[in-house]
Amino acid sequence: MKSAKMVLDKDFRIGEVDSRIYGSFVEHLGRAVYGGIYEPEHATADEDGFREDVLDLVRQLKVPIVRYPGGNFVSGFNWEDSVGPRAERPRRLDLAWRTVETNQMGVNEFADWAKKANTEVMMAVNLGTRGVDAARNFVEYCNHPGGSYWSDLRRKHGYEQPHGFKTWCLGNEMDGPWQIGHKTAEEYGRIALESGKVMKWVDPTIDLVACGSSNSSMRTFPEWEATVLEHTYDVADYISLHTYYGNRNDDTPNFLAKSLDMDNFIETVVSVCDYIKAKKRSKKTMMLSFDEWNVWFHSNEADRKMEPWQIAPPQLEDVYTHEDALLVGSLLLSLLRHADRVKVACLAQLVNVIAPIMTRTGGGAWAQTIFYPYMHASLYGRGTVLNPIIDSPVYDTKEFDAVPYLDSLAVYNEENDEITIFAVNRDLEHALTLECDVRGFAGYSVAEHIVLENDDLKAVNTEDHPNRVVPHNGGNAAVEAGHVTAALPKASWNVIRLTK
Repeated sequence: MKSAKMVLDKDFRIGEVDSRIYGSFVEHLGRAVYGGIYEPEHATADEDGFREDVLDLVRQLKVPIVRYPGGNFVSGFNWEDSVGPRAERPRRLDLAWRTVETNQMGVNEFADWAKKANTEVMMAVNLGTRGVDAARNFVEYCNHPGGSYWSDLRRKHGYEQPHGFKTWCLGNEMDGPWQIGHKTAEEYGRIALESGKVMKWVDPTIDLVACGSSNSSMRTFPEWEATVLEHTYDVADYISLHTYYGNRNDDTPNFLAKSLDMDNFIETVVSVCDYIKAKKRSKKTMMLSFDEWNVWFHSNEADRKMEPWQIAPPQLEDVYTHEDALLVGSLLLSLLRHADRVKVACLAQLVNVIAPIMTRTGGGAWAQTIFYPYMHASLYGRGTVLNPIIDSPVYDTKEFDAVPYLDSLAVYNEENDEITIFAVNRDLEHALTLECDVRGFAGYSVAEHIVLENDDLKAVNTEDHPNRVVPHNGGNAAVEAGHVTAALPKASWNVIRLTK
């Protein structure tokens, strides 16, 4: 059996976890909205048409913020279409996903849903087909108390109090040729600056997210970030990062190492941000919003065969495996490793569309495999991220050298006197013995050792079999003489919770 060592000390800190790092995303895409969060005819639908079975699962995740309404969708979105009496709302062709949007679920309804889900809204403005004027009016409609045209229109629509949306995205993936209204970095930087400027004139309390590269393989990366930040550094509070990973070649050891790519992506963007900070002689440090990330590849072939111009067809419905859950666990650790700079992150998406929660329209709702590491991190990963010293055996893949079999870190919740060690064993054949030095934390014992494991890396959860891949509390972690020891099963996600 291989073994790995880790040392934790309360003075070795990376940074405080911003709870928004456990955010998610609901786009008008596929069945994320219609048949996902909103289905008035469903047996569990409440008085507003929201599926209560879905709300129950969302609440279990304790999602702090949800990005809305896109995504590629937002670059053709006329926000005015989605407010007011439903019978008067137009149907539009959504060119981003080649579907028909009915606008029966809109901005105000999503604000209602977010309250029921105990989450905040991360709103987006359209900088594809629209710009400064629509952006300022949208903020006025949503956030201004009253006494002006757009705020009084919101009140006329039945929402006397402003929504007070705090976080706003300045468009989406504007570097992508697939994007409606695709722009060069100069073009985007200018419109993002001018839109952001007037949005903050309407409501100075909001935070703004400028579009970074759609992914790190874009030809313009990272020059895009540098140019955009040259324009937006003073008005934006965050710059975005997006990435998706897939095991297309069925090379699981390489797939499970993809979090190293995420680490490199984050660190490169941080470097660009700090370069622009130095160039501008600024005292402000730019933070990161990793507002799209996940595994996405299973549904690609089915989506290519999809007939266009349907209403809410089953698009991007990846069915996740056990190995996908392991990578999602490692990607969460990558975000936590950079908690000093990554302050917002959104698992894309929340329901049905590359999502931890799946539903059948008219039927049940269930948790996919990736639900569990996401839930564990959200529940137990609040506090201070500790910077561990790790000594682990390694392996090489076609893309990565010296990949540690142990991917791990810990979060210290001083207020609750809790330490949570998150650990992935990437070894597909053997258990890994973990020895963790916690002598800097006296008087702690193991409260539980949660394990997500399965002998079948391709095992999935379905409506008929929702419990094929679920965690158990049968881990054997123990504390003795200031050291935690645990056997981490092969190909497993582990949560070791220590309490005083």
